[in-house]
Amino acid sequence: MHDETLEQIQTKIAFLERANGELSDVLFRQQSEIRTLAAKLERLLERLDDAQSDDRQRSPEDERPPHY
Repeated sequence: MHDETLEQIQTKIAFLERANGELSDVLFRQQSEIRTLAAKLERLLERLDDAQSDDRQRSPEDERPPHY
């Protein structure tokens, strides 16, 4: 193997290792964001369920007029 060929292979390996590390970091951040968004969605769904169950228990006097 020539020195030039070996250097090209080493350069490509270094590039691939760097790209792999960057992709791993991006994947980690995306997974964290997905977990955060899933938790927020779960809380919103719970609030929506609570709000819908509260609507059934309110009397017409407790309802706000549509222009509010």
